[in-house]
Amino acid sequence: MKQKPKVAFICVHNSCRSQIAEALGKHLATDVFESYSAGTETKPQINQDAVRIMKELYGIDMEETQHSKLIDAIPKPDIAISMGCNVGCPFVGRPFDDDWGLEDPTGKSDEEFEKTITEIERRILRLKEEIAREI
Repeated sequence: MKQKPKVAFICVHNSCRSQIAEALGKHLATDVFESYSAGTETKPQINQDAVRIMKELYGIDMEETQHSKLIDAIPKPDIAISMGCNVGCPFVGRPFDDDWGLEDPTGKSDEEFEKTITEIERRILRLKEEIAREI
């Protein structure tokens, strides 16, 4: 059997959207692809609202299994997805396969976080289906 593809979720700070995508990828699609996240800058900790809400919705403690990291700290991805950088996406050594164009919910209401998380979940499940068809 072919090796599972490595999917990298990329945003500038690797503290919110890309971390959520990595966590949901590991939670929902680990049987089909490996999930990683990274950025061009790091934050000392993952966004605390994202951590709290992911714990409430999925029972996932992102701080237990993840940390903010730079692009060169993850394996070379087979699929690279931009979370929506607005200010200029980091370069991962190749073009992005997709740009999810998601607004950063940092500093916004729990409802905005939940909308973003729901959209990321929907896209992870769609990506899982697409990759499963190819392998």
